Amino acid sequence: MKIAIIGAGNMGGALARGLALGTTIATSNIYISNPSSAKLEALKREFPDINVTTDNCEAATAADMVVLAVKPWKVVEVLDQIKPHLDYSRQAIASMVGGLGLKQLSEWLESGNRQLPATYLIIPNTAIATMSSMTFIASTRSTTAMDSTLLDIFNELGEAMLVSEEQIAAGTSLASCGIAYALRYIRAAMEGGVELGFRADDAKRIVMQTLRGAVDILAANNAHPEAEIDRVTTPGGLTIKGLNAMEGAGFTHSVIEGLRASTKR
Repeated sequence: MKIAIIGAGNMGGALARGLALGTTIATSNIYISNPSSAKLEALKREFPDINVTTDNCEAATAADMVVLAVKPWKVVEVLDQIKPHLDYSRQAIASMVGGLGLKQLSEWLESGNRQLPATYLIIPNTAIATMSSMTFIASTRSTTAMDSTLLDIFNELGEAMLVSEEQIAAGTSLASCGIAYALRYIRAAMEGGVELGFRADDAKRIVMQTLRGAVDILAANNAHPEAEIDRVTTPGGLTIKGLNAMEGAGFTHSVIEGLRASTKR
């Protein structure tokens, strides 16, 4: 499969880097376009075989799948540019644009009497650049084979999940916004570590490894988090005192309220 990414910003660039680091798509089959060349030149230095261009139509024409990774207000302009050059019978269209639904995207893809293409919403997070994204995929007019191919591609870049379009907002909150929430926890724990006597860099190292350990335990044991919490929470011990203090300050409530808030548009 050849993939064209329209836009080399944070998400478009991250996707290009993740794909180039993987093995499912050959780097020479990745095309990326951007109006300015600086970001393209940086990608080309990292991955000499990647195809870069400032011409959106050139990138789109070459691909089996065209991925829109532009700002929401640029989508219509970009689609108007590339639609005359697309072959809906062989090409699929995917959007990484937050807040854009399949119905709206399909309406913008209308072009005469041509049958509309297979159309996807693909919502990764920025960890896709390090092949550790949680990616959600929703589609219309797709086939099982196409869905399977996309899952293979994005599972190599972390983990991918086929969801209904109605679940995209919740997935974005948990995984895309969730990157920021996890990083904010790390920052808070670092600050606590500094207060307890560690240097900031050492505190960061400790917290990062602790989180890796927590994730690995859950994955290895396929357990509920509370079951693993019980293993380290002894009666009258330090852990339960810390947990109760955090809950008293609204820890769980704050997390849930943050997730709720980030699903509202």
